[in-house]
Amino acid sequence: MLNSSFRGRPMTVDFMTRRLRVVIVDDEVLARSLLREYLAAAPDIDIVAECSNGFEAVKSVAELQPDLMFLDVQMPKLDGFEVLELVGRDVAVVFVTAYDQYALRAFDVHAVDYLVKPFSVERLTAALERARIRLRLGDKPPTRELVDAARPRQGFAGRILVRDGPRVHVLPVEKLDYVQAQDDYVAFRCEGKDYLKDQPLGQVEASLDPIKFVRIHRSFLLNVERLSRVELDERENHVAILADGRRLPISRAGYRRLSSLLST
Repeated sequence: MLNSSFRGRPMTVDFMTRRLRVVIVDDEVLARSLLREYLAAAPDIDIVAECSNGFEAVKSVAELQPDLMFLDVQMPKLDGFEVLELVGRDVAVVFVTAYDQYALRAFDVHAVDYLVKPFSVERLTAALERARIRLRLGDKPPTRELVDAARPRQGFAGRILVRDGPRVHVLPVEKLDYVQAQDDYVAFRCEGKDYLKDQPLGQVEASLDPIKFVRIHRSFLLNVERLSRVELDERENHVAILADGRRLPISRAGYRRLSSLLST
C-alpha cells in the first residue's frame, strides 16, 4: 500500500535518475522507525544515517553531506533549531514536530517544509516532492532568519554553540571573556581559546544579557566580569585591561556604555 502511494506521484526525469541522500534525526525510536518505513517506499531515497540526538546530526551532516534531513524540533541536548543553526545551509530540511503552532507559522512564512506527528505517507510524499523541487532549484531557506523567527523566546542565551567540522563546542556564556567581530565571523574567546562562528556581532549582542555584556567597540563585546581596569594609551584612547592582561580598544560610545553599566 505504501509503494502505491509513491508510484501514483509523477516525478521529473531529473529526480528519477538522481537518488537523494537522507538523514533522519529524531530522539524517539518509534518515530525514526516509522519515517524509515515510509521513506523505504520512495524509489529515489537512500537513508545514509539515523540520529537520535542533535550532536549526532551535526556530525552526520558534516561527514556524509546528505541532500535532505528530516529533523525533529523537540529533542534533548540540542533541539532542532540549534541543529539547524549549526548545519546552516549545507542541507535541505524537512522539519518534524508534534506541536508548537508558533513554529509552524514561522515555517509557513519562510516556505519551509514540515510534518506534524502523526503524519500520513501522503503528507510525507508531498513534503518529498517539495524538497526535490527545492534541491533542483538550489533554493534553501534563510537559515538565520528562520531560527530567529521560529525559536521560542526564553530569555538570554546561557550557552553558545559553535560547529567545528563534525564537532560541536558548547561554550557556557559565563566563561566567555569577550566576542570579537572578524570579517564575516565572530570569535568567542573562552578559556584561552578562540572559537569562530559565522554570525554577526549584533546578533550575538542581542542574545546576551546586557547587564553582563557590553559593546565597548564596534568590533568587541566584553564580559564585564573579565574587566580588571580601564587605562588610557599613549594617544589618550581608553583601553580595557582584562584579568588575563589582554588589552581591548574602547571607543567613545563604548566608554559611555561601559561607564553607565558600571555605575548602576
